[in-house]
Amino acid sequence: MLLVAPLAMVSQGVISMLEKKVAMVTGGTRGIGRAITLALAESGVHVAAGYVSNGEAAEETKALVAAAGGSLSLHQVDIGDPDDCVKFANEVIEAYGRIDYLINNAGINIDRTVRRMTVEEWHSVMRINISGCFYMVKGVIEHMISRKSGRIVNISSIIGQTGNVGQANYATAKSGMFGLSKTLALELAHKGITVNCVAPGFISTDMMASVPEKILEEIVARIPVGRLGAPEEVAFAVMGLLDDRSGYITGAVIPVNGGLDM
Repeated sequence: MLLVAPLAMVSQGVISMLEKKVAMVTGGTRGIGRAITLALAESGVHVAAGYVSNGEAAEETKALVAAAGGSLSLHQVDIGDPDDCVKFANEVIEAYGRIDYLINNAGINIDRTVRRMTVEEWHSVMRINISGCFYMVKGVIEHMISRKSGRIVNISSIIGQTGNVGQANYATAKSGMFGLSKTLALELAHKGITVNCVAPGFISTDMMASVPEKILEEIVARIPVGRLGAPEEVAFAVMGLLDDRSGYITGAVIPVNGGLDM
């Protein structure tokens, strides 16, 4: 099964199924999003990668995809703006004629205890992390229904399952993805569309790079496998859910957390 095969085997095994298909990946040029973009591109999928402001990271991702012989288009988009999300989806449909996969990966964090968190900080995280997910789904849903086919994968977080001090806004938004995904899975199953969540644990990304060393050591000590995860390991789980043979998996939450939460 794809979920237990090496990543290289995933790329080789699904290339015939994914070839010429089109994926949209929000936040697709950094961290976990970049790993997903690269895994898809290496499998023959054209990736429409969304980014908000970091043009340098976007161009780096474009170069990496090109070096791997893949196909990528970059789209600057504010996923907290519903009109921008519809525009993004329409650009992809007009340019490539189809959207097979939507991976809602973009997210932000503004960490502060509830006592100190401002209303603006609460809404800023909600706007991107959960409303943006809803807006992107709205942008592609009619197209996928018309084609009677589609895969939607929402990238949540272990924090949505466990909570975390100083992350009430982030935890609420990420747990909201579970409810949204399960509801969409019920609504869209008979339309040939699956909707699932991947919930990463602590992954080696820019977000983790800002964590003080002592706290990072404490986090790693709690993880049964004894290390942080790699972005490629999250991409591996996503690729399994996109496989044509995964059509019986919908409404699931797939943990990628080293055993930290079971």
